[in-house]
Amino acid sequence: MCGRFLIAQAPEIFAEFYAYPERPNFPPRYNVAPTQPVPVVFAEHGRRHFRLMRWGFWPAWLKDPKGFPLIINARVETILGKATFRGAVRHHRCVFLADGFYEWRREGSGRGAVRTPYLIRRADGAPMALAGLWDAWLGADGSELDTAAIVTTDANGTLAAVHDRMPAILAPEQVEPWLDTRATGPAEAAALCRPCPDAWLRMDPVSARVNDVRNDDAGLIEPLSRPESAATPPAEPRAARPRSSDEDGQGSLF
Repeated sequence: MCGRFLIAQAPEIFAEFYAYPERPNFPPRYNVAPTQPVPVVFAEHGRRHFRLMRWGFWPAWLKDPKGFPLIINARVETILGKATFRGAVRHHRCVFLADGFYEWRREGSGRGAVRTPYLIRRADGAPMALAGLWDAWLGADGSELDTAAIVTTDANGTLAAVHDRMPAILAPEQVEPWLDTRATGPAEAAALCRPCPDAWLRMDPVSARVNDVRNDDAGLIEPLSRPESAATPPAEPRAARPRSSDEDGQGSLF
């Protein structure tokens, strides 16, 4: 599962890497959390574009979001069959702009459980292309909200020590077929979302300060010589306290 990620490199690097014409100026963010606006790249009429969307997927056909779970991750194994995602995987695929993500290793159970945060980045320092799905939800009052979720797959060998799931990280040459909904069908697109090679990634223990979404500074990504123990689960965003999707079978963000 992916519940927090970071966007640290300069906007110009992302614009060049993904070849979209917009030149937005956005600050680095070291602790991006669900319900927040997130930058994504998507394709429309054969051209790539940058857009901010809310992290937390609502399908276009949803009439009343009350009681609907906040879907931050979508399992690749179910995106072809679930009504929630069928339209998005066919017409609305995107890539989350990211430089890495956080995952928590859980040891023990119940109130005595200890969770240790790790930062996972590309070993070569390149932007990390996280496969995503988006849709434009229309409110009864005519308002429109673009929402998105990260596609997840089984963990590779590196991540398996921490969690059994991971975001689907696309290779640079896979970005185009993933975004091109005209030339790449849903089944072909889903086939791109496999565990990435272990050699792509580095994983470092980081400060338990990342547990609190109010902390958003470069100190969060400094590797520790040895893990700190986080005696309490990571805090959820105060504004929403969203439930995770049943796609990940958990009742909280982590």
